[in-house]
Amino acid sequence: MPTLRQLFLANNAQTTNFPLLLEFERAEGIYMYDAEGKPYIDLISGIGVSNIGHRNPKVVEAIKNQVDKYMHLMVYGEYVQTPQVRFAEKLVSLMPDNLQSVYFVNSGTEAVEGALKLAKRYTGRTKIIACHNAYHGSTHGALSVMGNDEFKRGYGPLLPDIDFIRFDNINDLSLITEETACVIIETIQGEAGIRVPEITYMQALRHKCSQTGTLLILDEIQAGLGRTGKLFAFEHYGIVPDILLLAKALGGGMPIGAFISSNEIMGALKDNPILGHITTFGGHPVCCAAGLAALEALLAEKLIDQVAEKEALFKQLLVHPAIKQVRGKGLMLAIELENFDLNKKIIDRCIENGIITDWFLHCDNAMRIAPPLIISLEQINTACQIILQSIDYHH
Repeated sequence: MPTLRQLFLANNAQTTNFPLLLEFERAEGIYMYDAEGKPYIDLISGIGVSNIGHRNPKVVEAIKNQVDKYMHLMVYGEYVQTPQVRFAEKLVSLMPDNLQSVYFVNSGTEAVEGALKLAKRYTGRTKIIACHNAYHGSTHGALSVMGNDEFKRGYGPLLPDIDFIRFDNINDLSLITEETACVIIETIQGEAGIRVPEITYMQALRHKCSQTGTLLILDEIQAGLGRTGKLFAFEHYGIVPDILLLAKALGGGMPIGAFISSNEIMGALKDNPILGHITTFGGHPVCCAAGLAALEALLAEKLIDQVAEKEALFKQLLVHPAIKQVRGKGLMLAIELENFDLNKKIIDRCIENGIITDWFLHCDNAMRIAPPLIISLEQINTACQIILQSIDYHH
């Protein structure tokens, strides 16, 4: 009888030659438990997903209640489905005035695809600007605006008319012109190793886009929904995007994404021709029910109010001669080490000792810290002790 691990390797398509091959039986709060019952602190939230923890009771209850009523009924945009309507209503109530129309999709990368299409159709322009070291997903359009050529090998030709600028470099904003349909940018770069831009840069970017009639697309797929200490990361900068992208934590553990814009801009998808973007499962009622419950739990438990204190504790504790820098915003942090080899050894040691972490796609000498926002100060102390012990072991 083959083991689950053997079946996984035999039948499930692999993304690397070295998967972690951890087998988890259940998860709750900040912990995941393997087949032997060993607990692991999930210090990366399944890559920014479990902001309110694994299996939040309110989310589980909402899923069960919705499953008892109906699941899939029709492709997106035709039927009036209560979970979709209520979730969109709640999101819009928390947004600036110009972000009033929510298009639900299946994932972050589909939100990127929809936003790029929307920007081209609304402006009638074709040119797109993205950033070096950006990560926006791996479907064809999203891959085209990824700022790392290594991950594009073998997939060309990709979308034309894309230029790349340096993140947080005001001089490069001169490349934005009246021919630019959109600038797509992460409010805080994630896979680049958590790069936090200056306020002056973000405000200059907003001004340049407004000046040239270019749509500003802010990708908050990782940074949104409380992770940086604000509900939306753009709130730190006193700006508002033309299109906002959300996913990951949006579903409370269920798969859902969204691109959000004004009624005027979003209206470009309705005609000439109709069905400018369509999706079968986008805005799935069970996922919307979960997402609404997750958002309400995030707000009711005042988790965002605690993020700054938890960020400060991580930065206070993570001091070691081998650590070159701890950078980031809120609970979206990177521990920079000397090189990938050292980082990989420390990460492996952390996992052995019950801490789940990893490195960044475009910055493999840095360790990711992005725990559920519910993590306690005591649990942060425990996690940091294990990280420091793991560094000592290999340094």
